[in-house]
Amino acid sequence: MRKLVILLVVVLCYSMPLAAKQSEVKSLRVWSAPDHVRLVFDADAMIGHKIFTLKEPHRLVLDLQNTTLTEHLPDPTKENKIIKGMRTAARNKNDIRVVFDLANAVRPKSFLLKPNREYGHRLVVDLYDHKTSSKKRTTPVKTAKASGKRDVVIAIDPGHGGEDSGARGRKGTFEKDVVLAIGRHLVKMLNQQKGMKAVLIRDGDYYLGLRKRIAKAREHQADLFVSIHADAFKDSRVRGASVYTLSRKGASSEAARWLAERENSADLVGGVSFEGKGNTLISVLLDLSQIGSLQASSEVADRVLGQLKTLGKTHKRTVQQAGFVVLKSPDIPSILVETAFISNPDEERRLRDPAHQKKIAKSLKKGIVDYFKFQPPPGTWLAANQARKRPRSHVISSGDTLIAIANQYQVSVKHLRNANSLKSDTIRIGQVLHIPGS
Repeated sequence: MRKLVILLVVVLCYSMPLAAKQSEVKSLRVWSAPDHVRLVFDADAMIGHKIFTLKEPHRLVLDLQNTTLTEHLPDPTKENKIIKGMRTAARNKNDIRVVFDLANAVRPKSFLLKPNREYGHRLVVDLYDHKTSSKKRTTPVKTAKASGKRDVVIAIDPGHGGEDSGARGRKGTFEKDVVLAIGRHLVKMLNQQKGMKAVLIRDGDYYLGLRKRIAKAREHQADLFVSIHADAFKDSRVRGASVYTLSRKGASSEAARWLAERENSADLVGGVSFEGKGNTLISVLLDLSQIGSLQASSEVADRVLGQLKTLGKTHKRTVQQAGFVVLKSPDIPSILVETAFISNPDEERRLRDPAHQKKIAKSLKKGIVDYFKFQPPPGTWLAANQARKRPRSHVISSGDTLIAIANQYQVSVKHLRNANSLKSDTIRIGQVLHIPGS
């Protein structure tokens, strides 16, 4: 009987759930992006939590379950326009309630992250402005400026940011900081080129989702998307820049994704609305758009790689292909540039040098400008300027008249006569006329 009682006690002990270890929040980090504020709670274990908002006044309430604070959390009100104040209090003996006073209503989103090379367990809370987040975004069609031809738009996307620091060099150099510096130099240089407008997709130390980067480029009606990175490898001897375009496999899988997600059918690709069109027609339109984008991506990548070779030996002699998510826009030619290996001590040293950062930006600028001079998009100032500079001629065929030819090339009859030393409007079949600049 005694043995039976002991056995029963042992069984009951093993069947009873063990008390869960309390999570310990060690710090709070705040990242401010243009459209949201990110709060990151660092902890030594996964954090159970509940989150909700209150009105009059606007507040965000975050209940951290079975959690303690090691010390007072830092002030989250700095450098953001959403959070006005914060206070914490113990709740139900084992829990912590954190209340954020807000300037306006927000749409919160929270999720947990597991440990990585840089951080331990994390609870991430993103606060989106309720008015901004509720607006429906559509993709505008590229149009000429009211006063003339439009600029070519280049979206420059420095990789990583905020919580995602990217690769790290031996001296503590973060990839996110280096590529942002290069991106800012590149935008400044491109904006000094007549007929070009460059925009930064990330202009600060905050994180953007990969597809959000594509969406922002589309919002800016970009003609080209350039993602900037600084690679890392386990072998510190590996060095050199690389340029990538989207692989064919990646392109086909993206087309399938667009077709599968029917909400995307209201979006625009190359100025063509998918709404109301069948899958077969959408597939054809996507295929045509992707063929053109991939070809353009390859041509601009060749020119950029050629310019990077002037800075030293590149990692690969030719443009590479891969399935990077940021290259998967079906309607925007896109390239990804690995400027160097930050894991290589010599290249890390150069990447930290502002003068070398400018040299990299200048090489990228030259490659981009060279491409758009070779292939300017229709309706842009660059295309119109190239047409004015290009020698033009017209071979007279049956039915041609001088006034019809003048109208065709948008020049006056007087200029057409003077350019060809004509004393009258009489022309003959086979005669070659020089067309003056408009």
